[in-house]
Amino acid sequence: MDRTEHAGCLGSPTPRLSWRHAAGAAPQDGYEVEIARSGAAPATAAVTGAVGREQVSVAWPHEPLAAGEHGTVRVRTNHGDAGWSPWSEPVAFHVAPLAPQDWVAGFVSPRHLGGLADPAPIVVGSVRVGPGLVGARLLLSALGVVRARINGTRVGSDELTPGWTSYHKRLRFEGYDVTDLLREGTNDVDALLGNGWYRGALTWDLRRDLYGDRLALLAQFELRYADGRVETVGTDGSWRAHASHVLADDLYGGQHTDLRLLGELGAPGPVDLLDVDPRILVAPEGPPPRITQVLPAARILRSPSGKVLVDFGQNLVGWVNLTVRGHAAGDRITVRHAEVLEHGELGTRPLRRAEATDTYDLAGPDETELAPQLTFHGFRYAEVTGVDDLRVEDVSAAVVGSDLTRTGWFTCSEPLLEQLHENVVWGTRGNFLDVPTDCPQRDERLGWTGDIQVFARTAAFLFDVDGFLSSWLRDLAADQRPDGGVPVVIPDVLRDDNVIATAWGDAATMVPWVLYRRYGDLDLLERQLPSMRAWVDRLWSEVDDSALWRTGFQYGDWLDPTAPPDDAAAAQADPHVIQQAYLVRSTETVAWAARALGLPDLATEYEDLADTARAAFQNAYVTPLGRVRSDCQTVYALALCWALLGSGDQVEGAGERLAELVREANATVATGFVGTPLILDALVIAGQTDLAYAMLLQTENPSWLYPVTMGATTVWERWDSMLPDGSINPGEMTSFNHYALGAVANFLHRRVAGLAPVLPGYREVEVDPLTDGPLTHAAVRHLSPYGEIAVSWEKQPDGVVRLDVNVPPGVLARVFPPGVKRGAVKVGAGEHTFSG
Repeated sequence: MDRTEHAGCLGSPTPRLSWRHAAGAAPQDGYEVEIARSGAAPATAAVTGAVGREQVSVAWPHEPLAAGEHGTVRVRTNHGDAGWSPWSEPVAFHVAPLAPQDWVAGFVSPRHLGGLADPAPIVVGSVRVGPGLVGARLLLSALGVVRARINGTRVGSDELTPGWTSYHKRLRFEGYDVTDLLREGTNDVDALLGNGWYRGALTWDLRRDLYGDRLALLAQFELRYADGRVETVGTDGSWRAHASHVLADDLYGGQHTDLRLLGELGAPGPVDLLDVDPRILVAPEGPPPRITQVLPAARILRSPSGKVLVDFGQNLVGWVNLTVRGHAAGDRITVRHAEVLEHGELGTRPLRRAEATDTYDLAGPDETELAPQLTFHGFRYAEVTGVDDLRVEDVSAAVVGSDLTRTGWFTCSEPLLEQLHENVVWGTRGNFLDVPTDCPQRDERLGWTGDIQVFARTAAFLFDVDGFLSSWLRDLAADQRPDGGVPVVIPDVLRDDNVIATAWGDAATMVPWVLYRRYGDLDLLERQLPSMRAWVDRLWSEVDDSALWRTGFQYGDWLDPTAPPDDAAAAQADPHVIQQAYLVRSTETVAWAARALGLPDLATEYEDLADTARAAFQNAYVTPLGRVRSDCQTVYALALCWALLGSGDQVEGAGERLAELVREANATVATGFVGTPLILDALVIAGQTDLAYAMLLQTENPSWLYPVTMGATTVWERWDSMLPDGSINPGEMTSFNHYALGAVANFLHRRVAGLAPVLPGYREVEVDPLTDGPLTHAAVRHLSPYGEIAVSWEKQPDGVVRLDVNVPPGVLARVFPPGVKRGAVKVGAGEHTFSG
């Protein structure tokens, strides 16, 4: 089923369905969907004709589901003479509340506890269960973040529930099957509440309670009995609150825990029912944050000043797990975090005002497991004080992030390039923690629109980000200004009136288009089209009589390598050139979306606007022989990749000039956030594949591989976040886990290995690897909506290139065999080999 299915929280009455066929399956020409709902007899819907050949994001063929319904769905497909496939394994569903009246629980907040300076509160209550219970579901949300237990056992494995959304307009809830946690009689429920994003410090100003000053719990139980009864109960004024052993918690600052207070809750206090509109409650669309991996410590070392340091060998996001023993009550253990060491000491300067420190006051000598519950950190190294005899086996790191399914892999003959790709993967894992953040470690961690705009294509190859980014786009639309302006961070916590920053606000158009192209979901595109249009219309309201957009502050080609440390927006590329290029691109993206949605008149309107903006670009910024204003790598990359040039002379001249600039730079990168995703493609378009490879494999700074040679395990914010002498770049914008420059991985997948989507959902792909270069082999695998597609090529000892392509059922591949001058060869499902 589609992204709306999640842990008992199906949030749509008409979910879309997708399935994959087994290898070797004949073409599909029909299907049946069987639903067994709420104990009723199974019902089957058959679909034939053209629609019967679809298998990705197909429409719900039954009557709409109702809130509280549960059951299973399974599919079988018809393959003509080959007959019917076996039925798929049944998929369980449980429909979440779909309307305000479906909620009986209220938000309860401690009346006298849980203030900004108070310990984290625990809200407690009970649920009475009668005989004959056959099923139970808990719907859980909070103002803040929550960890719940039933009868002392933790509910679920999610972290930082309910995550971060535009809380005043969209507040997510999670659903859990808790049948096995309940028993007949009275069941005790307790929920630890933390500040999280709702009330904790946010932004470099450390602003607290941006959304509200009171923490609150929402818990609704749905109890189903053998006789068919359904009982719904939840948080109300009868619940109570205690202070907890967590004395302070903050996402930036860390957590202070006094284990001497564990179990010493004191007298319970009353709660208040808050007036929260249930219409803001929304079901999840993607997986929640969880511990996705636990890394053992790689080594323990001493700093020059004598500090105990733990190296986990990998820059990651999460927290440190410690096992301690033999300490006296009241002994304090402190864990500080950082991504790098600077001259052997913990390099905390890039954290700015984020303290990233967890502190534990111990209860006594018994062996104790230490880990925070209400915070996270970005780190590779931890400094531990209070434990002088720390053993490597007593330390591990919990890796935390949205529990996304991995879908893309890349290998090649150059180990440094493989490490770069691995760094991109780890950067994605760390920054995709409920929202796509820019960085996970310092006093920021915000959903910057520009970063995900340039990185979305790479992300959608590496992981299944359909639901994750779909949810974030809902927040973008919710926080979008009435005039169409898009905040530069989503959720919008900066609340800045400057909302027309090119390349940042363009996430409103670019990200929905990426998701449609990669996952084939027209519903998402239709849902986001008003937001897309509003952004583009806002831009056109700024256009002058020459059809040029030249107003407003711009970030430009952010972090161009020539920018001084104290001015990240200072770039070689003229910001007006970038503005106009994005005006063209976003306008034509709206036109493409309108075409895909069957709106030809609207598509024509925006196509005409895009042509007007393109002509204005050429007239104002391009010479007849293809010189582009500001004459740097980024402006040529934009012009070539986005077809912004007119005559053949302009295209040829721009390509030649780009090649000159790259040679003059000794194939080092001279682009920032805007130009980096496009520069290698632009060189290939210009017929300079040799220069593209030279730049890709360059190890001198600035280059993608320079950080790899410096030991990086994630992508850096600056090309030289760490200087060659081992000192940290003095610039304020210095992060060691920033995925934007890792957008180059898209080029590795599409061009180096050679797998590129052509039709939405990968229904048709192009296989055209760049084998004329220094690499001797490359391979890529992608788990598409139709199944796994694999491409690999290798240069044989005799110079012949062998190309292997594996295509799943339902996909057509256009293959350009190596060494063959003729056009593409079209192949369907199966394993195919070419050589030349």
